[in-house]
Amino acid sequence: MRALPDLPGLREPPPLLPRLLLLCLLAAVRRSWADGNTTGSPLTSLPIREEMMTKYSNLSVESHNISLTASPLTSLPIQEEMTTKYSNLSLERHKFNVSLTEHSSEPVEKNITLERPSDIELTCQFTTSGNVNSINPTWKKGDEQLKGYRVTATGNILHTQYRFIIDSNKQMGSYSCLFEEEKEQRGTFNFRVPEVQGINKPLITYVGDSTVLICKCQHCSPLNWTWYSSNESVQVPVDVRMNDKYAINGTNANETRLRIMQLSEADKGSYWCHAVFELGESQERVELVVLSYLVPLKPFLGIVVEVVLLVSVILFCEMYTQKKKMHTDDGKEFEQAVQLKSDDSNGIENNAPRNRKNESMSQ
Repeated sequence: MRALPDLPGLREPPPLLPRLLLLCLLAAVRRSWADGNTTGSPLTSLPIREEMMTKYSNLSVESHNISLTASPLTSLPIQEEMTTKYSNLSLERHKFNVSLTEHSSEPVEKNITLERPSDIELTCQFTTSGNVNSINPTWKKGDEQLKGYRVTATGNILHTQYRFIIDSNKQMGSYSCLFEEEKEQRGTFNFRVPEVQGINKPLITYVGDSTVLICKCQHCSPLNWTWYSSNESVQVPVDVRMNDKYAINGTNANETRLRIMQLSEADKGSYWCHAVFELGESQERVELVVLSYLVPLKPFLGIVVEVVLLVSVILFCEMYTQKKKMHTDDGKEFEQAVQLKSDDSNGIENNAPRNRKNESMSQ
């Protein structure tokens, strides 16, 4: 069948090469768009990219500004509040009070023992018969004027409160409330660490023996214990690592024991036990007396000497008495002998005339 030349719709198909070139050109344009190449499509890709960059850069600047302006207004107060809250929760809170009147003759004092940091609230109550508004209460730590206390009045009773935190040794000491009227009235709170208790009387032992020195702290637990030996006015730490003569141990945290072996007279003297707390230190002295074995014999020897002297005196007196008695007896015997001799001589003389008379009579 032949094609009619007068019909325009029936033509030969175009050649294949131009179609392939067109497809390659489209593929190249798509690849350049995917890689972000602006030269591939200068009419469309550049305005779109600039618009997107401008849009997202504005958004990032806006969010950055919001974060800077929001943090000072919200985070800082919350952080301070949380810090204050939890720091207060970690401390023990104690309340102490004293009562004063206008007729109090002496200052009122209260001794308070603290072992660890605490939140303290002190209250002073003052009762007066006059006008409470004319009374000016103040607070002092030693001689330093304090601020930040509260004052309230109920009828003729005046209250003043001072709250603070003790977290170091610097805050320890005496806190006083003063009420200025015709006569100044004072209430004092004395803060100190727990006291250490040792042996009240000297510990007596002998040369060559061993002894144990003990220190205790009632109802407290020191962080550390340390022993010192006193050389006149200087305290020397007892080093148990360098000297086998000493040993430090304790059955409980509130007790310490110093054991000293092979005692000599050089070990006598004062020993100090130091208890370390979070708010300071406390110490106590233990006196050690080391005696030689001759020392107990001295009183016995003294008694023996006294007995010997007493016996000697008694014997001397007895001998003197006996000698005196013998001398007296000798004198009496001599007098008796003389008397007998005189009697004998008298008898002979008396007999001679009698014999003569008898002879004459016989004649």
